[in-house]
Amino acid sequence: MKRTAMPPRQNWQAKVEEVGLTFHTVGGVPYWDESACYELTAAEVDTLEAAANEVHERCIEAAGAVIEHGWYDRLSIPPAAVPEIEASWERDDFSIYGRFDFAWDGQGPPKMLEYNADTPTTLLEAAVVQWTWLQEVAPSMDQFNSIHERLIEAWRAQPARLVHFAAVGESEEDTQTALYMRDTCQQAGRETESIAIEEIGFDSRSGRFVDMQERPIEALFKLYPWEWMWGESFGQHLPGRCQHFIEPVWKMLLSNKGLLPILWEMFPDHPNLLPSYDTSLPLGACYVQKPRLSREGANVLMMEGGRVLDQTAGQYGNEGFVYQAIAPGRDFDGQRPVLGLWMVDGESAGMGIREETRRITTNSSRFVPHWFQ
Repeated sequence: MKRTAMPPRQNWQAKVEEVGLTFHTVGGVPYWDESACYELTAAEVDTLEAAANEVHERCIEAAGAVIEHGWYDRLSIPPAAVPEIEASWERDDFSIYGRFDFAWDGQGPPKMLEYNADTPTTLLEAAVVQWTWLQEVAPSMDQFNSIHERLIEAWRAQPARLVHFAAVGESEEDTQTALYMRDTCQQAGRETESIAIEEIGFDSRSGRFVDMQERPIEALFKLYPWEWMWGESFGQHLPGRCQHFIEPVWKMLLSNKGLLPILWEMFPDHPNLLPSYDTSLPLGACYVQKPRLSREGANVLMMEGGRVLDQTAGQYGNEGFVYQAIAPGRDFDGQRPVLGLWMVDGESAGMGIREETRRITTNSSRFVPHWFQ
């Protein structure tokens, strides 16, 4: 695994906009960065694919243990959500995707940092934008990327005739991600409709969530975290109606960083896991403190030898924290990559890489394409 400098394509901004990446530059600095790429071998790709599949299975086991033992307090799950999670788990409600974040430099086993299993983004970049880049700059190379095709195939298992797609209107990234998911659903032969989260209504006569045309919502892909949904005014209507949402409510267990200590308890010394605990004491003076519930690297603290290596601000943390060992690794030309390994229908389907000069990856960290041969 190595990082190689590349000349950006002429007029690259227009080229990525053509495939939907309208948020390619943030504050005048490229977020989509094709001035470099990461090169891997086929054997390294096999290692990453196997690691993602392995850890996903362990996460499913850990989620089952939470349900079996009633460990919901360890994940700060609201009491109203518990019976819905258990019913959703029993029904095996439809789930389509998720993204692991792994640390790896090509040496030793890849280490899982967390599982973005409810509302993952950087999907369009990984599935489409880096693939079109590869076809232009290095068509003889391959890429760890069957995300697009796998999404279309997965949607074919969704029984609803009409699938709604919702995101928060002011987030361009979320809106474009929802639009891309809608496109893959349409390619699978389903009828689709876009709706803003704020436009979802509830018809008390039928007891159903409805859209702006008063049509019942059969299935709703929502790029909106479950923990926020339970806190909204319409959260009172969720009990008994959670089967209509994608990702399903049982994904609250996988997307919660409170699952990390449970994973370590169940599978101590697992090669793809980092030591994780509900307190920092077992880790001494070197650890990463993460909120159980957070997005985009917010409110993370990294300590080493009693000093702060890095820290991010944000609005999370009231629900409590977990403590994880610092992942081993090296930087590449001063950059620290995090490998986003995508799961589609429960199987590893591809990768997107984001890099940062600082120790913590945030929403402004750059997306860099990759290839292998």
